[in-house]
Amino acid sequence: MRGTTAEKRATGRHGGARTIERKSHEAPHRFHRSPRHGRHRLRHRRPGQPGQRRPKERSLVKVLTSDGNHFDKNRNDFDIVTEAALAVVKAKPESPVALLADGSVKLTAFIPNDEAFRLLAQDLTGKRLKSEKRIFNTLVKVAGVDTIEQVLLYHVVPGVKINSKAALKANNAVLTTAQGGTFKVKVRGGKKPQIKLLDRDPNNRNPRVILSKVDINKGNKQIAHGIDRVLRPIDL
Repeated sequence: MRGTTAEKRATGRHGGARTIERKSHEAPHRFHRSPRHGRHRLRHRRPGQPGQRRPKERSLVKVLTSDGNHFDKNRNDFDIVTEAALAVVKAKPESPVALLADGSVKLTAFIPNDEAFRLLAQDLTGKRLKSEKRIFNTLVKVAGVDTIEQVLLYHVVPGVKINSKAALKANNAVLTTAQGGTFKVKVRGGKKPQIKLLDRDPNNRNPRVILSKVDINKGNKQIAHGIDRVLRPIDL
């Protein structure tokens, strides 16, 4: 990504436009064959030299499935959202959700933890479910794959990489999602900063960014931040 710049314009607290700019420089390596032994030796190639190869970007799916990809009793991780994304892509291989597995595509995702999905299932069914597998199966049965697909896409902001530092400066920014809808960012500063995401359901508490779960997959084109509620693209 040498010489590339990712920009996001966010509306400031007083209505002014703010530009958030990030630059990154990578220093790939090149393999050379030793004439004496026919083996490969690793040499460092500085940025800007011709013939260099860029390292493969790691996708969010790669990161989220790295723990073995299974339901457990940890309500603070992201098993349900991972299984939901995999289920959508399995049922609909052409779904834009598959972009989460393509590390070359720049995007920012706000991913609900497992507790967030338990609260959603409770709102939809009136039942307090504990098992992550049961929560997942209930949501698939009640909402259906197409609705789950739209909900997941509402959590993805394509074409821009927003790290936590930029998010904390993005008060009143309106982000357009891969689903087509928008949500607004509200930031409260001070010693205990808070980032709220204002979705399309006015009757439910808005999701908050979990500041201990930010910048997931940092250093790659795809980045994610954990949130404590599921973003709702419609009024449920």
